[in-house]
Amino acid sequence: MAACGGCRFFVLTLRTLCGTSRSAAPLPLTKHSTLSTSARTCSPDSFSSGSRKTPAQVGKPELITPSSGGVQRNLSAVAVPLLGQFRPLCRYDPLDLGDVDENTQKALACKHLRRFIVDPSLARIVTDHLAGDIEDGKAVIFECNPGPGVLTRALLNRGAQRVVALESEANFLPELQDLESKLEGQLDVVHCDFFKLDPIGNGSMKPPAMYSEKLFSDLSISEVPWSADVPVKIVGIFSHRNEKSILWKLIYNLFERRSIFHYGRVELIMFITKNEYTKLVTRPKDYKNYLAFSVLWQMACDIELLHEEPLSSFLTITRSNKKSTSKSTTSQSDNLCLVRITPREDLFNSHLTPLNGSTLVLMVKQCLAKRKRRLIEQINSWSPGSGSELNSKLCFLDDTMTGDVYPDEYKRLFELMEQSGNFTESWLYEEMLETTHTGHA
Repeated sequence: MAACGGCRFFVLTLRTLCGTSRSAAPLPLTKHSTLSTSARTCSPDSFSSGSRKTPAQVGKPELITPSSGGVQRNLSAVAVPLLGQFRPLCRYDPLDLGDVDENTQKALACKHLRRFIVDPSLARIVTDHLAGDIEDGKAVIFECNPGPGVLTRALLNRGAQRVVALESEANFLPELQDLESKLEGQLDVVHCDFFKLDPIGNGSMKPPAMYSEKLFSDLSISEVPWSADVPVKIVGIFSHRNEKSILWKLIYNLFERRSIFHYGRVELIMFITKNEYTKLVTRPKDYKNYLAFSVLWQMACDIELLHEEPLSSFLTITRSNKKSTSKSTTSQSDNLCLVRITPREDLFNSHLTPLNGSTLVLMVKQCLAKRKRRLIEQINSWSPGSGSELNSKLCFLDDTMTGDVYPDEYKRLFELMEQSGNFTESWLYEEMLETTHTGHA
């Protein structure tokens, strides 16, 4: 294919700088560059049989550096934009992802309980699954707590147009900011803890605490309609200290369109523990694991399993600020699941709105507090005599249990209650104290 004069000049200039010739051998392909990105097709053992070394192992993998000389870094990043877009870094001068030992030493500067991606191979696995998101280029990618920035560089190498690194610890900021200064608009570094966005209360606060309004305003990201394309994709690892609390906070914000969801259907692409993922996708009639938590997330979002990775592949920082020791054998329950969670475009309608979204959340929590209770009894407790009528409209039997009802059926039940004159918001608060005592179901 013929190349334009500008492109030929650019490539020749690079060859001159790098000292390469036309006969230079192409870069070797990485081990895991062709993994499938389809949903629910990744085997839990897809990583276990390879020879890739993890943070728990002593070996030192090969540096992912395309050149061995003193080549000036990031030549493509400072190139003149072509048609309003920056040239993908990976085509000419990929950023060095370091090796496991080097990245581990950097991550040990962490002062809190956290998990890190320090293995370049694992970072590339993540970007393989994000290939379509990156090529689409419509959404800004927020990376939560990048630490030493291994995944950050992998995203940029893959061609991400704009990455926002939200780092909560000041120790990691200088290196990230140095990288930011070498790129023209592809990377923004913000001292911010994504998991502590929008704390309760008002007034000024110091980083890493921050209000989402300030974050999005500083980044010049505007609100879009709920029916529009996904404006932002959040990538990272959920905090293992309070994972479930964070997920509850997010679901409340989603149904009320507050915080990050005020700006549109923000998508989460996060590593989550296998235990919480199982609860997230459990279906009715599993009375042990089918919880209000399950119903609400399934009602609000499409949930897609992208990949499952052994916990030993990550670096976990313990309270003593030392690397955790990994056992030689781990069960699948110790795995982390990379999950895509996309809010549904049709979630809200004339009966379910951000104004009454929290009411729906509390209704579901009351119903699922006792999963073997008959639904008709629950409805009658809110409005005596209404159970049979609503059961009939929903085509339920009188012995249908609350743990037998699908998420979309709970949404329909709520919409019927909103239309009925027999129900007022008083039904919501009659059992509030009891529900509060049971905690998050």
